[in-house]
Amino acid sequence: DEVGRSGEGRASTRMAAKTVKSLRGGARRGAAAPSSSPSQAVRRTAVNMSSGRAATATARHPALGLAPGKVRGSPAASKAASRGVRCSASKPWKENDARLVLENGDVYPGYAFGHTGDKTYVAEVVFNTSLTGYQEILTDPSYHGQMVCFTQPHIGNVGINEGDMECGHGCHLSGVVVKHLSENVSNYRSVETLEQYLERQGVVGIAGVDTRQLTRVLREKGSLVGVVCTDASISDEALVQQATEWSILGKDLLKEVTCKEPYEWKEETEGEWEFKDTLHIGGKAGHTDDGKDLKVVAYDFGIKSNILKRLSSRGCSVTVVPADYPWEKVLEMSPDGVFFSNGPGDPSAAPYAVENAKNIIGKLPAFGICMGHQILGQAFGGTTYKLKFGHHGGNHPIKNTLTGLIEISAQNHNFAVDPDTLPSDVTVTHVNLNDGTVAGMVSQEKNVLTIQYHPEASPGPHDADVAFDQFVSMMRNRKGTLEPKVVLSKSS
Repeated sequence: DEVGRSGEGRASTRMAAKTVKSLRGGARRGAAAPSSSPSQAVRRTAVNMSSGRAATATARHPALGLAPGKVRGSPAASKAASRGVRCSASKPWKENDARLVLENGDVYPGYAFGHTGDKTYVAEVVFNTSLTGYQEILTDPSYHGQMVCFTQPHIGNVGINEGDMECGHGCHLSGVVVKHLSENVSNYRSVETLEQYLERQGVVGIAGVDTRQLTRVLREKGSLVGVVCTDASISDEALVQQATEWSILGKDLLKEVTCKEPYEWKEETEGEWEFKDTLHIGGKAGHTDDGKDLKVVAYDFGIKSNILKRLSSRGCSVTVVPADYPWEKVLEMSPDGVFFSNGPGDPSAAPYAVENAKNIIGKLPAFGICMGHQILGQAFGGTTYKLKFGHHGGNHPIKNTLTGLIEISAQNHNFAVDPDTLPSDVTVTHVNLNDGTVAGMVSQEKNVLTIQYHPEASPGPHDADVAFDQFVSMMRNRKGTLEPKVVLSKSS
């Protein structure tokens, strides 16, 4: 009945009927009687057709009195035979050979790709809701110590190119969790596949995972430590134990991703992606009144190359320094402003960075993004706390009271500044509309601007880019010029 209800089943039945009619005609002309009844031949043909092998099975079945490889009777049977496909000895899918085990005991089977030389890979598991930009996520140093579950089910279809790296040191995250790993790559800029890139970078991937269920668990339970294991002999219990013994809390990851020595940033944005002429930025905006370039010292807590490109596109001359570079040496460089970059891990685990910031703000204009926002929040006298599952994605709405507009932002952080611990001279100017957390601060007294998201990531695509213009304005005027249009209470 099930076969007969489908179009394929009806075609099978019609072909079988024609075959039986041909058999009966042959019998009347004196052909040899088949070794089985016509009704049996009908059943065999119909069943075989339902799986796409009718013509081949009919041609080879001795019950129909036909020689192998030859089909007699109806034209439909001959046409079906020409479409016959020989079955492959191997399975058309990859067998599960790995699993992701969370600290709460949940197990997600899948198959490993990328680097699989180690038996286990441990990290904090977070989910990212971005629909595009997986290469930028892979190479963002802020993901150091984390394993990313992509909610976009299809990953790898545009491969890896050389122009979209957020860090010249390669892939920083500890693992990739996907539903479906693309088998084909289609992009004119691609130079290798995602699997090849991860293998070269020493990063494990696991595909075939129920990422929807995993994301639900992370939203309900919060970010969890997980272990990707490629060794079936290791028990789930042992992997749970390994996960519970690891934590990102209290870990200073800034020194693991920062540069070793100061350097001048010289790289420019690729011509086809540069938009400063379209938006009429750069030029005089990045110069002092006497025509000299604005000098910016950028603390590298895991700085993304697109941030440096945005500063450079404003005409700024940028010197990048290590995360623990002494504040005294920064002042000796006589910059027009200091930038505090994004970075991974727990901001409270880097007291040296907070101490440097304390001694810089009030003396020079300062701008902080993401980790820099959290470091400056502590330098103001505030504290930070860990979010339940963090903000990771390219579609977070932000209320910017400096412009009165809503910005669509790209975010990647697991910690936030507590507004109730900030002093009275610091105003919360940006608010995440999803959960009300602090997304930006201004201190007019100390001439400091901070935001808890990534304006350079082009999520809107350029709504949040105004922050760079505001920083340039602060440096040119050498005073606080960013009076907010709406005053928000710390409880907002």
